[in-house]
Parts: sequence; structure tokens; C-alpha cells
Amino acid sequence: MAETETPAEGDEDAPKKSSKMPLIIGLVLALAGGGGGFFAVSSGMILGGDTQAEEEAHAEEETPAEALPDVAFVAVEPLVISLSGRSENHHLRFRAQLEVPSKYQADVETLLPRVVDVLNSYLRALETGDLTDPSALVRLRAQMLRRVQIVTGEGRVNDLLIMEFVVN
Repeated sequence: MAETETPAEGDEDAPKKSSKMPLIIGLVLALAGGGGGFFAVSSGMILGGDTQAEEEAHAEEETPAEALPDVAFVAVEPLVISLSGRSENHHLRFRAQLEVPSKYQADVETLLPRVVDVLNSYLRALETGDLTDPSALVRLRAQMLRRVQIVTGEGRVNDLLIMEFVVN
């Protein structure tokens, strides 16, 4: 009888093991590429460096700061206003300051009762629904500033700063 080699029974069921070397090499190359890319961008070799920003920062440090404008702040008496609404009673607590040129501070303080009257009249005309819009405060501030400027005269009030605006 001829001798034929028969494979062992355990060998034919075992699949060939794939090599993990390409996976490891790919991972190492990805990490090296990521590190190199990070270094290139952070050092300024790619995507323009921060050299221009650094030069501007140094230039700003060397120039002296501009003098502050000659302004004064006049406090407006705090107001508590009942807002008209359906059946709910809401109140608005309002406190502000007026930014005025220093030379007009005494004039504006003299006219402060008129300013309070104008603000009180305007705010009482508001309804609760007028205050729910996210941009309402900007619109109300502009309206109040315009009314104050009419009462005090042009050029006497630069800005109206809202210090407190609480609806409860």
C-alpha cells in the first residue's frame, strides 16, 4: 500500500492567522502625522503664523492708552412701575444712569425731575407683552434715550445706562 500523507485532524480546522503588523504600522504613522501636523500649525509653518498678531500686540503695548472722555454719570431715581396686563399684576423695577459731558452735569441734574417724569410716563404705557421679546430692552433703551435727549436738549445726554430692569 502506498503511503499517503494525511493531514492531522486538528490542522484542517485552524484558519491562517492574519498579521497585525499593518494595523500597528498604520496607527504609528497616523499618530506621527497628527503630531507633525499639530507642530506645523502651532509653530506657524502652516496656515500663517501668529507673527502678525504678536507684532500688533507689541505695538499696542507700546502706544499709550487714550485719555478717557470727560463724562459724568447722573443717577436717575429708581422707579417702580405697575405694568398693565390682562388680570395679572406685574411691576417693573427700573434704575438707570445718564452719561453726560461734565460741563452739562449741573444742567441735567436740574432737569432730572422732568427726566423721571418722561421715563415714568413712557414705562407706564408699556404692557407686560412688550417686555417678553428678547430684543425689547434694546428697543426700550433707544426710545427712552431719545425722550431724555428731547427733554434735556441735544448734546447734553450721550447715553442711558440701564442699571436695573426687573419685572416681577
